[in-house]
Order: sequence, then structure tokens, then C-alpha cells
Amino acid sequence: MLVGNDWQGHGNVRWTLPGGVVERYESTLDALSREVHEETGLAVTRIQHLAYAVHVEDRRRNDRAISFAFVADYDGLLNPRDPDGFIVEARFVPADEIERTIPIPPLREPLLAYLGDRRPGRFFSYAGWDGRGMRVIDGLPPGVTAGPLDPDDD
Repeated sequence: MLVGNDWQGHGNVRWTLPGGVVERYESTLDALSREVHEETGLAVTRIQHLAYAVHVEDRRRNDRAISFAFVADYDGLLNPRDPDGFIVEARFVPADEIERTIPIPPLREPLLAYLGDRRPGRFFSYAGWDGRGMRVIDGLPPGVTAGPLDPDDD
């Protein structure tokens, strides 16, 4: 599932996973459900596990970002209603089209790695949005599986 994001408003759509900012007093899992619903129209019914995390520290741009990608079950039909007005489309993209659909390495490479072997919990670190300085830390050893995330657990 990808969303077409025109965050600069110039008709230059960038395809990404649904996402956004965790609001004040909102949990990460609540933000996941809210952002998916706003940007796709789908309702998250169950969060299965953390697929991967990405950190980008681009000192040339004085920019820093961290994101988490989750695998989740959902219900509903695609119908984006982004209150910020950035999301112009949502669609399911076949795995073999991701490489040419997502041009930005920190957005593309972790997704392709996860789809390649379905191993959850990796942490990807980049020194820039152009993909330089990539490091990968495997989160779970082979043979260890992650169970469902329960947002009610403390």
C-alpha cells in the first residue's frame, strides 16, 4: 500500500508508505491507525508487528527523521481524505514495481528488504536522503518470530 504525497503542492507526487507525525499525547500505535485512515480511508483492525524502523540524519540539510513501518490488518475501501491535503492518491502496488515507484533510498530499500524475506525488527540508519552511509542492524535473530502488538498492553 502506497500513497501519492504532493507535500510541496507543485504536482510533484512522491510515493511513500502512509505516515505522518505523532500528535501530542498520542501513542505511536494510535498515530498509525489515524494516519492510515486519513491517508487511505482504511481502518486498521490489528497491528501484527513492527516490520522495520528507519533513521535519517542528513546534516547537509539539517534534517532528521525516524519512522516505523508496521504490518497490519485492515478493513474498508481506499478513499484518501487527508486533512492536510497532501495525499492525492492511495493504491496497492505490486512488490516488483516498488523499486521504480519509490525513488528515495531510505523509503525504498528497507521496504524491499522486508518484502524480500519478511524478517521483522530491522533498524536502518542513513546519513542522508540520497542513501549514503546506510547501516542495517538486525532486530530479531533468525528463527525468532514476533507476535501481534496489543495496543492495550502496558
